[in-house]
Amino acid sequence: MAVQQNKVSKSRRNNRRAHDALVAANPNECGNCGELKRPHHVCPACGHYDGKEIVAMTDEIDLEDDAA
Repeated sequence: MAVQQNKVSKSRRNNRRAHDALVAANPNECGNCGELKRPHHVCPACGHYDGKEIVAMTDEIDLEDDAA
């Protein structure tokens, strides 16, 4: 088991962690519908990627009307 020889100061420890911060997302605008989406991913709003429809989107189904 590794045992440290000298105490690591708070400054040295925090300097080592300086690059560990999370960065904000980088959303792009969908070319088809204009919604924000993740780069290089299918648009969750319209299902298009690179100008082609990849996922066929359906209208929302109201379960209360179907059960009656």
